[in-house]
Amino acid sequence: QVQLVESGGGLVQAGGSLRLSCAASGRTLSSYDMGWFRQNAGKEREFVAAISWNIGRTRYADSVKGRFTISRDNAKNTVYLQMNTLKPEDTAVYYCAASTGWGRVDPAGYVYWGQGTQVTVSS
Repeated sequence: QVQLVESGGGLVQAGGSLRLSCAASGRTLSSYDMGWFRQNAGKEREFVAAISWNIGRTRYADSVKGRFTISRDNAKNTVYLQMNTLKPEDTAVYYCAASTGWGRVDPAGYVYWGQGTQVTVSS
């Protein structure tokens, strides 16, 4: 069992930056591919980014490519999402998740989820 806890969300103006963290406990994250998703009320959960467990391959949604960076520190059992040049349309609850398969964009492919952290970008 893996417990995931996101932090780092908040309110920021458009053009600003935030760094989200996802800390794991219970089991090491080093054998899981990790992803970030986001969701607004009444909408489906949307893939944002993913990183592989071993060589750090990354994958991004087109909407965040060039602005967001996913990274991980297996020694700290933590995954990060650096978000730059934020836009109002980035406003959502952001979730991290763990998967046993690489690069999955479907939330159904992830087995463990955090509780989410709110990101609000004002215009």
